[in-house]
Amino acid sequence: MNLSIVLIEIESDMLAALEIRKIVFIDEQNVPKDIEVDEFEDNCSHILARLDGIPVGTARWRRTDDGVKLERFAVLKNYRGKGIGEALVESVLSYVRPESAVYLHAQVDVIGFYEKLGFSSEGKKFLEADIVHQKMVL
Repeated sequence: MNLSIVLIEIESDMLAALEIRKIVFIDEQNVPKDIEVDEFEDNCSHILARLDGIPVGTARWRRTDDGVKLERFAVLKNYRGKGIGEALVESVLSYVRPESAVYLHAQVDVIGFYEKLGFSSEGKKFLEADIVHQKMVL
């Protein structure tokens, strides 16, 4: 298995990333399309993970008033549990370090995943796209 993660710089990679996000967030989790694809798309950096050449995962990040926000981590269902999510987080962090403030909004089901990667919960849980989330900071 050959995993590669690239910074998205061409339209075909962006379309592949958006398709992964559609499958994971819109189809699987019933997130409305207008929430999933938002006004920040053009102000974000995006990455795409390929396993043996097949697009299987994606993520994005952007600067906010609170620091660098990591977002839209998605791995196709058949490829979960293979270390791709961890590789995506590590890849994003390689681009954003040494920023002093790095954070994300984790779905509660994956808080433990992010804790293993050095993130800590901050504040109260909240609803985002009708899914319970927790702010986590690095």
